[in-house]
Amino acid sequence: MSLESLSHIPEGARDGSPLVVLLHGRGSDEHDLQGIVSFLPPDAILVTPRAPFPGAPWGYGPGWAWYRYSGGRRVADETLEEGLTALDDFLDTLGANLPVRPGPKILGGFSQGGTMGLAWALSRPGQLSGVAVLSGFLVESPVVEMGPGSAAGLEVFWGHGRADPNIPFTMAEESRRILGEAGAVLDTVDHPGGHQISPGELRAFRRWLDRVAAEKA
Repeated sequence: MSLESLSHIPEGARDGSPLVVLLHGRGSDEHDLQGIVSFLPPDAILVTPRAPFPGAPWGYGPGWAWYRYSGGRRVADETLEEGLTALDDFLDTLGANLPVRPGPKILGGFSQGGTMGLAWALSRPGQLSGVAVLSGFLVESPVVEMGPGSAAGLEVFWGHGRADPNIPFTMAEESRRILGEAGAVLDTVDHPGGHQISPGELRAFRRWLDRVAAEKA
């Protein structure tokens, strides 16, 4: 599957600039997270791909989806595998389509996109500088095997709303606990709102990104 995408490449981009790839939530598309660019470092490259599955057949509206949701922390494993493979192909060719050689690589996203980014980071260890989960969860799936040390050293930023009606805060707490026990380095920020990204969360994400990018440069 070839994924459509949008890219923001600032004038100040150079070899070594951070590359931030953000995945939209279910029922949305590649335009959704481009507005986050104002919270990124001035030289950061932002790329937002479109998920591979049309959302309408699964009742997700007119946009797109990364996998089919099954309830709780469960997903349809075959769709998760297909989505991960599509993301593999996209990320493998992304560098060749950029005008500079990027430095630290951050993958993440909102809602289903955050869940997908985390699943990719855990199932393909050692390929990222960090992963950002904005109102997502850790999938319970054999595609993403969790155990002692399975997330050792993985830098994770996690923002979540305490009143989130779509992905309850308790699901985020459980996911964070499992990640911490597996060795992830967690930076968490919670806000009182629902299924949304708050400005304070984005400012905290920027501080996390600056730190991770400096350490991984």
